[in-house]
Amino acid sequence: MDGSDERERYRRGLPDHHDPTSGIGGAPRARSALSLRLILADVGLVAGILLAVWAWRIGAPWPLVVLPALLAVTALVDLVVVIRRKRRGEPG
Repeated sequence: MDGSDERERYRRGLPDHHDPTSGIGGAPRARSALSLRLILADVGLVAGILLAVWAWRIGAPWPLVVLPALLAVTALVDLVVVIRRKRRGEPG
């Protein structure tokens, strides 16, 4: 399937999607918050890396080094997922 075909499919809307608030009081259709997730994942990645490096440099116990590193890894995975969905043409 061509990438432009998928973009057009997302533009038209996914099958079996029902937005009960669509059109009430002129409300637009619901959209995904992918851009917000992208920003939050960026912040989580940077914060996780900086906190892990800082904790390692001051000689903190290993759990205090590993926890922010896990935050950074989780944020990186979320970044990959969000970017992939945005490239497919999903709104948001």
